[in-house]
Amino acid sequence: MSADWTKTLPPAATQYLEGRKLDEVECIIADLPGIARGKAVPASKFARQDYFHLPDSIFFQTITGGWGEAADEDGFIEKDMILRPDMSTTTAAPWTGDWTLQVIHDAYDRKNEPVPFAPRNVLKRVVELYKKQGWKPVIAPEMEFFLVARNVDPARDIEPMMGRSGRPAAARQAYSMTAVDEFGPVIDDIYDFAEAQGFEIDGITQEGGAGQLEINLRHGDPVKLADEVFYFKRLIREAALRHDCFATFMAKPIENEPGSAMHIHHSILDIETGQNIFSGPQGGETDAFFYFIAGLQNHLPSALAVLAPYVNSYRRFVKDHAAPINLEWARDNRTTGIRVPLSDPEARRVENRIAGMDCNPYLGIAASLACGYLGLMEERRPDRQFKGDAYEGDGDIPRDVGKALDLFDVSTKLHDILGPEFARVYSIVKRAEYDEFLAVISPWEREHLLINV
Repeated sequence: MSADWTKTLPPAATQYLEGRKLDEVECIIADLPGIARGKAVPASKFARQDYFHLPDSIFFQTITGGWGEAADEDGFIEKDMILRPDMSTTTAAPWTGDWTLQVIHDAYDRKNEPVPFAPRNVLKRVVELYKKQGWKPVIAPEMEFFLVARNVDPARDIEPMMGRSGRPAAARQAYSMTAVDEFGPVIDDIYDFAEAQGFEIDGITQEGGAGQLEINLRHGDPVKLADEVFYFKRLIREAALRHDCFATFMAKPIENEPGSAMHIHHSILDIETGQNIFSGPQGGETDAFFYFIAGLQNHLPSALAVLAPYVNSYRRFVKDHAAPINLEWARDNRTTGIRVPLSDPEARRVENRIAGMDCNPYLGIAASLACGYLGLMEERRPDRQFKGDAYEGDGDIPRDVGKALDLFDVSTKLHDILGPEFARVYSIVKRAEYDEFLAVISPWEREHLLINV
């Protein structure tokens, strides 16, 4: 690291430090669930280091802290990875007590090759495949989440947070400005943190659930947007804690309320011309547009284990509860799993409404783009556009994580895009996680089976 490394930081980070002394740098990387792992180091030490080490076992860990037996032929020896900073990701950690920056790092092995199961590397691999075809993918994520009352007892139901009025947040108030105002202090901190970090929010709306909000981000580069979602999850949690509540990104935290999705909008630009390949010279829909939709229809079932990674994820796919139950596609129809929003030809895009907010943003975006890429390569047409209410049809996606993993495991086409070594490690870790869940006896079982069967 050069002695004057702080002189070349992104503008927001430079502005954050203006007239202040930097105390600490958090060197971070996302693990498979999307949790920030890493080290906090004094600023003076960061200035002297070009990299640091973490064991590769951080990618073998389940959400509970258990371990999947996913090591390679060398065995579970916890080999050191080389983590190098991507200084373009440098941003403030404005909730800390001192002046702290965060920097996302990329993981390399001893041969200086990208670690294939590091989520950011998986997404970079997919984007590079598009680049080799002369294409630049552009995405825009929508983030849904709940603000809930503090809950430190897993046996207790999750409840909406208390609003500014002193009443619990009410459900079925979608797009209500009054409902948004109920969470004003939390939202103010979200805006302040986002501004300090240099992130542009396209808007915040109240969703249909009690205490459920949605943040839209402006479209852009997939890796950059995944970085922002990764950062946003942390800043939203920190903003909530300041106001005695929790922010949760669980797919379905509250019974009988809608779940939380990470809808992903996709468009593809021709690198040479800058034109959207989904629109022709006269503004019409191109073959590529239909091939991309077909790729989502044909391959999303196999990718669902990445887009819906936990047992709770599948509770979200409930008929008439603002989440798709099938892979129909339609124009301007929010009941289908694949939606084409209203837009000008230049902004024509395809929205994947399947992904849950509980997925790792790097992996969720990578998997969605991978399905579209396969469609572009296969050049197949999608099913006929759906007309009407898609909730009236039958569900055609796996209903639990076990079935989703079975489909994922045999999808060699998807493995080739995401990386075979990633697919191997991901499946082992997720199956270990599923086994952990199956070992737990639920309240439902105790209530209904204890003395009745």
